[in-house]
Amino acid sequence: MTDGAPLFDRRLLAERARRKRKPEANIMTTTIAEELAERLGFVNRSFENACLIASEPEAIAARLKQAGQVKNVECRTPSTSDDLALPPERYDALFSILDLQAFNDVPGALIQMRRALKPDGLLLACLFAGDTLAELRQSWLAAETVVAGGVSPRVAPMVGMRELGGLLQRAGLALPVADLDRTIVRYADAIGLIHEIRELGLSNNLHGRSRKPVTRGLLGAAVNTYQNNFADADGRIRATVEVAWLTGWAPHESQQQPLKPGSAKARLADALKVDEKKL
Repeated sequence: MTDGAPLFDRRLLAERARRKRKPEANIMTTTIAEELAERLGFVNRSFENACLIASEPEAIAARLKQAGQVKNVECRTPSTSDDLALPPERYDALFSILDLQAFNDVPGALIQMRRALKPDGLLLACLFAGDTLAELRQSWLAAETVVAGGVSPRVAPMVGMRELGGLLQRAGLALPVADLDRTIVRYADAIGLIHEIRELGLSNNLHGRSRKPVTRGLLGAAVNTYQNNFADADGRIRATVEVAWLTGWAPHESQQQPLKPGSAKARLADALKVDEKKL
């Protein structure tokens, strides 16, 4: 766990996700479910028992079963703390959907997931990362500086792509892969973006957030700043959404291993058909 005060309020996150759940899955959930099923299709394996962690896990689990590679899915909603309470070596696969970005200890969460996998079990996770909502973050900061003379955190910091591959290795996962899907979403105005964030249960859950209601003046300044700096020629504003996908495997002796230094049986110079010169 991290030292000092936590950055994220996991209990608030879980409560908002619970309140915002509706009978029909939202568009973000259905989109991610399709992407997850497509990515899993590239894995030439079937999975008897899987764990799925997501705000709306049932819809995603249904899509996984429809795809045919996963037989049994244990559905979990986001935990109220950084403790996932996962049983050791229980699952053949574990899927974490848009939850890791709100952990105070991301490496610790990945370690918990790796320990919950059977040897050679698959971890496939996605999280908001990189420049997600960078435009909104900049607009709030600029507006608060002018209106309030100071700033409070309103949009959470995102993990950078360069860090993610290293985090998988730190967690002890084998064959780690991290890649990024980048999407530009457009809205009529910043108010539309803010409303959608609230409807998805993704509003500010930072521990250091201001508890004071947003004034009309502050909101107006943020909206105007957004419009002035991040609008297209037709007047619609842009919002960057970057979703990082992480893949790793619980270690197993059957997996491909890197060769030991000096164990190569062929010379690079021979392959390139050049003379080797010693330095």
